[in-house]
Amino acid sequence: MRPIQDRIFRVLSAFGLSVGVALAMVVPVQADTSVKQLVGKEKRALGTIPASRLGALLSRPKGAGGLSYSPEFLASMPKASGDEQWRCLAEALYFEARGESIRGQFAVAEVIMNRVDSPLFPNTVCGVINQGTGRKFACQFTYTCDGHAEHINEPGAFARVGKIAKLMLKGAPRSLTKGATYYHTHAVKPSWSRKFQRTASIGVHYFYSRPRLVSQN
Repeated sequence: MRPIQDRIFRVLSAFGLSVGVALAMVVPVQADTSVKQLVGKEKRALGTIPASRLGALLSRPKGAGGLSYSPEFLASMPKASGDEQWRCLAEALYFEARGESIRGQFAVAEVIMNRVDSPLFPNTVCGVINQGTGRKFACQFTYTCDGHAEHINEPGAFARVGKIAKLMLKGAPRSLTKGATYYHTHAVKPSWSRKFQRTASIGVHYFYSRPRLVSQN
């Protein structure tokens, strides 16, 4: 009897049913009422979960630690706010990638955070974003040196990228761009793109990492 019970438990677990339901199902017919009661309780419990939250849970990518690149996932999160580093990252995502998909916005955020971790760039988000600003052809992010004042005219878009910025600063996974520290749009082809390794193409951007130098004895 035990092997049969084990198989039932495995099947039920695969469909997310509780151990309580499993126990009732391996008992003879007299447990039918108990099974119905337990199933009813689980249905009522699921009914209390908002549809947006269920959608976010169902769309979570495997292996991303609960992160989901979906509008439902972001909508289920509370409004984000933070310190100067959060503001810098949120503004960069707004001005550089607000027209991108959520996946594309996360990808741009990955590049910025990867730069923060790299010894080749400043070690703060604001430092990375403002690197070279004020020097001709030296700025790293176009919006910081295009001569136009930065105004947030789309508060809804800023609220969404603000949530992404919060997640990334809290240590969200960076699996989209495979360690990229550079990107450019499909519309241009900078000279460095021929030397670096392309790691991903997401939305209107290509992503790159520097080739690793191999020391020679």
